[in-house]
Amino acid sequence: MRTASLSLPTVFGTFLLLAALAPAGGFAQSGAGQRGNATAAPQRAETAAEAPPPADSRRAMLDELFARLAVSQDEEETKGITRLIERRWLQSGSDTADLLMSRAIAAASADKDELAIELLDRVVVLQPDWAEAWNKRAIVFTSLGDDDRAILDLRRAVAQEPRHFTAWTGLGVLFRKAGDKKSALAAFQQALAIAPHLPDVEKVAEQLELEVNGRDI
Repeated sequence: MRTASLSLPTVFGTFLLLAALAPAGGFAQSGAGQRGNATAAPQRAETAAEAPPPADSRRAMLDELFARLAVSQDEEETKGITRLIERRWLQSGSDTADLLMSRAIAAASADKDELAIELLDRVVVLQPDWAEAWNKRAIVFTSLGDDDRAILDLRRAVAQEPRHFTAWTGLGVLFRKAGDKKSALAAFQQALAIAPHLPDVEKVAEQLELEVNGRDI
């Protein structure tokens, strides 16, 4: 998948939106990183979709992981926990939606962004409450250069899952790109409130805070 270009370093370990959002990953693993084989993703997702854990169980697992994330002590611990969360975000509870998602991931990984959008359009119709579907479609919109639609989708993602640190980070990146430093700072701070020690996000937020506070906004 192509990534839009921003003048940000390859950081942020969560939102694969740009080259800026990488350590946890790549599009193929919910911001947790596999940009690899375009055919492997559907096979993995189809297998995982055979017996997804019940919704209550998924929510309980996520709650436990977020509790651990809130008290994480350093960047490495944060990376490990965010990867686990991102994997669970890929489970919608619907076999059909999960299969469409896996195909969209494969399409995006093969630089077939238009096909990925078509598939993700179907996913968000089937599962409008699935935050990760909106997040993934935002990533593809960014790859296509449609930042406005990406921002709309990221807003939907955080509306469905306010703890979606990946989507908050993506909003910060796009607001910063647009020159809206105040909104960018607020978005990065939201991400850090959920996931302390996100790779490089702390540094960018500190820099933005100085810039914002140094101006009469």
